[in-house]
Amino acid sequence: MRLFMSAHDAILGHRSQMTALGKDLARNNVSNAYIFSGAQHLGKFSIAKRFGRELLCDGLSPEESAAVDEQIRRLLHPDFLVIDQLWIEDVCEDFAVLGKSSNIPQQHRAKNSPAKTDTISIDDIRAVQERLHEVGAGRYRCCIIRSVERMQTAAVSALLKILEEPPEGVTFLLTTQSLPSLLPTLVSRARVLHFTRLTDAELDPLLAGASDEERQFLLRVAQGAPGVVKRLRENPDLFRAERQVYSSALAFWHSRSNVERLQLLSPLHERSAEAEKFLLHLYLAFREEHDELDASSVGHLTELSRNLETNVNRQLLTQKFVLELAHR
Repeated sequence: MRLFMSAHDAILGHRSQMTALGKDLARNNVSNAYIFSGAQHLGKFSIAKRFGRELLCDGLSPEESAAVDEQIRRLLHPDFLVIDQLWIEDVCEDFAVLGKSSNIPQQHRAKNSPAKTDTISIDDIRAVQERLHEVGAGRYRCCIIRSVERMQTAAVSALLKILEEPPEGVTFLLTTQSLPSLLPTLVSRARVLHFTRLTDAELDPLLAGASDEERQFLLRVAQGAPGVVKRLRENPDLFRAERQVYSSALAFWHSRSNVERLQLLSPLHERSAEAEKFLLHLYLAFREEHDELDASSVGHLTELSRNLETNVNRQLLTQKFVLELAHR
């Protein structure tokens, strides 16, 4: 518990979750499976890796812990298994890149019927199971699976079989952005820790050196997610691109031309991460520009967001949205 607690200053927020995990380790009450549930970029995966490190370092000397740290950092420790980024045909085929985030064999994904999405298959879980049959180096072994909502039904069934009779000392650390989408049988076999968004005060350490204007923008975009702030501050090009998206969303609300508004909504015509980002910035820009709640506009924007999740023609939906705003 001492090591885990001393690491609080390295991770922002989530003190209650880290304290609970530290107590489990100190009391020799570590669960066979944990589910870390919460929105994207809150730090769930970082804490999973930290807890995994504490499991593997339990009872070791500082020198031994340092050696384990280095092995974990390079994903070379035999008792530290991770499924994060996956091999996907024509998307991510470089095993050297994959090896920086995942250390479960993935060659099977390129054979026979090459994997085309980041869905976790039963073969991926079987690869984990094969590794678990190897002799462990210490008291604990851990397997971290990022975004378990990616798992196919057969993969979940295979994981459940492992959890029914887990190998001694094995702990699964699973993260998810969508707890309700997981099978109840999986949730019932794990201890669930819920992660919430951080306050502006908790994010302050990440904003050192930022101007007041940059600080306000980062806090607005991050919506309490420290991972968003880190990513934008570490990548100036990404930060500028984010500012450009926000500027386009702001221009939409300022414009009174239906033609211009339709042009500005073009990122929504295709289902993509860029479309999701632009929709978020439409909400953020609207809040920034309207001191008083415009119930009609909010309703139309919410309807657009909901309809974009369907199979209705997205360009027609944006046209309907613009016309509704023009007649409000």
